[in-house]
Amino acid sequence: MITPILPTYNRVDLVFERGEGAWLFTRDGERYLDFTAGIAVNVLGHAHPHLVAALTEQAGKLWHLSNLFRIEGGERLAARLVAATFADTMFFTNSGAEALECAIKMARKYHSANGRPERARIITFEGAFHGRTLATIAAGGNAKYLEGFGPAMPGFDQVPFGDIEAVKAAIGPETGAILIEPVQGEGGVRSASWGFLRELRALCDENGLLLILDEVQCGVGRTGKFFAHEWAGITPDIMAVAKGIGGGFPVGACLATQEAAKGMTAGTHGSTYGGNPLAMSVANAVLDVVLADGFMDQVLATSTRLRQRLAELKDRHPAVIAEVRGEGLLLGLRTVVPNTELIAAMRAEGMLAPSAADNVVRLLPPLTIGEAEIDAAFEKLDAACARIEQGLKADTAKGAAA
Repeated sequence: MITPILPTYNRVDLVFERGEGAWLFTRDGERYLDFTAGIAVNVLGHAHPHLVAALTEQAGKLWHLSNLFRIEGGERLAARLVAATFADTMFFTNSGAEALECAIKMARKYHSANGRPERARIITFEGAFHGRTLATIAAGGNAKYLEGFGPAMPGFDQVPFGDIEAVKAAIGPETGAILIEPVQGEGGVRSASWGFLRELRALCDENGLLLILDEVQCGVGRTGKFFAHEWAGITPDIMAVAKGIGGGFPVGACLATQEAAKGMTAGTHGSTYGGNPLAMSVANAVLDVVLADGFMDQVLATSTRLRQRLAELKDRHPAVIAEVRGEGLLLGLRTVVPNTELIAAMRAEGMLAPSAADNVVRLLPPLTIGEAEIDAAFEKLDAACARIEQGLKADTAKGAAA
């Protein structure tokens, strides 16, 4: 018999009652170190007092207004994001997938407005994850996500991640844009080199293409810059943002230059809930913290300390951990054993983390963690690896006895 909630998730049998910072607590009082953070969403941890205050204050005023009217919180948020990024304008959504949908539409509309409607194809990269809508699963090109949903939406050409010659070969008269995650999260915490991003920018400029960045997971301070592309010293034409921008409240945005957005006139796109007052109040509160002086420096310092401990962990447990990868506080452990084994062992030690492709365990803590959380993470990971090694020794002994 089907469950009341559609069974599209293999849920862990844990129910959490409350959270505080980087910790989650069950009804029974069990405490877990949360290095999932809603999958890179809770950038300021759980129940951050500034976010709680902002949401509570707004909840007593207005929850929802149609976009038929001005929404002051959205205007303020847009002005702050314009001031802090490459963008001239933006469209607010509820999720990353919606932000990508807007980006795809915007790129196609741009070329149509320039009299080249045939330039609707977008080059994307193997291993990408852009969302779960029909358009975004087609953009990602992952057979697992496409299976059973009929013909894939046309218009996307996948090439190997990081292969500039393959990108050049894929550019044709119908190509309109290139879409890439600077750091692939779901794809295994794989970073594009900053040089590769610069080459993509140059290719777009040479061929009249738009560069679209998906910074849904790697943005909002996750790599130690406000957005990851800043490390490469480039700017995109369009960028999709979500997850961390709301700190746990559903918020997304599609940012763009004035030129890229030229075709998006009144009536070309819309959203019932995008930019609602509750979401805007929380997102503005997130920016208060993330854009404060010294915040990014602290993320980088924390990342350096955590990576040092993870490198130590890899040296201590070579039968479990093969590689430490990633940028800032978007880190991954490529494992020797199945990544699900390490995740289960971590959970048994009171630590939570999600999986990724390429047999990787992602580590996505709140950006606000400190020494105490780093030490706790090392202890729990060390114990989890030791737990696996004991199992491997037991299996070896059984095999020898047989």
